[in-house]
Amino acid sequence: MTAPRTLAKIGVLVPFTNTNLEPDLELMRPPGTTLHFQRLGGYHVDEIPGVDQMAGLGASDIAHDLRMISGVRPSAVLYGCTSATLTHGPSFDADLAARIKTGSGALSLTAAGSLIAAIKAIGATKVGFSSPYVGEINDQAIAFLAENGIETANRADIGRELGNYGQGELTPDEVFDLSCRADHPQAQAIVLSCTDMRSVEAIDRIEATLGKPVITSNQAMMFCLMRALDLPHHDGLPGHLFDRL
Repeated sequence: MTAPRTLAKIGVLVPFTNTNLEPDLELMRPPGTTLHFQRLGGYHVDEIPGVDQMAGLGASDIAHDLRMISGVRPSAVLYGCTSATLTHGPSFDADLAARIKTGSGALSLTAAGSLIAAIKAIGATKVGFSSPYVGEINDQAIAFLAENGIETANRADIGRELGNYGQGELTPDEVFDLSCRADHPQAQAIVLSCTDMRSVEAIDRIEATLGKPVITSNQAMMFCLMRALDLPHHDGLPGHLFDRL
């Protein structure tokens, strides 16, 4: 018997150089759902994705993109860039989610907002944090967490400037090493921010090694989506976060 495709159509807005969000979401996709992607511009491919570029992406006009993704009549629209909104702060992130909901007529979840919701779902108030971002964006990420009541016990920077493709080219082994550097005895969880970093593939290994839950941008969006729409899930989802469904 052919499985239905009627449970939900999931629209995703993704930066045009991102190559890992799509395979990550396909890996976690709930049975009976479909994924539909609209790629976002609003930044220069050859520039280092620093504060100005990411803030510019977050503030760019996405009216056309919303019209395009609305064509599939989605049940939900995910905004698949974490740093584009955390560089502006929690109120901007919430406002963007509201604007996407209005423009698409669908449930709207942002990557940054989903990170916060997932951290709170596991009950963590103090975390180890890492990302492939430049240091100044990590400063803003830590502030974003703090404004949501989450303290950062330790932070691990990548230690070099990565271009728009460089972030996505980090291997799962490099992500694992970055996570171990972010750990701290007081950290109740490890948070890995960035929708283009190959974190999902490393979650189970990190959790097995460090003995604490891992929250990543893409995993958090899928968790929040499944919870909001009460969607089924398949075996083998990455991380203890999905135990909270």
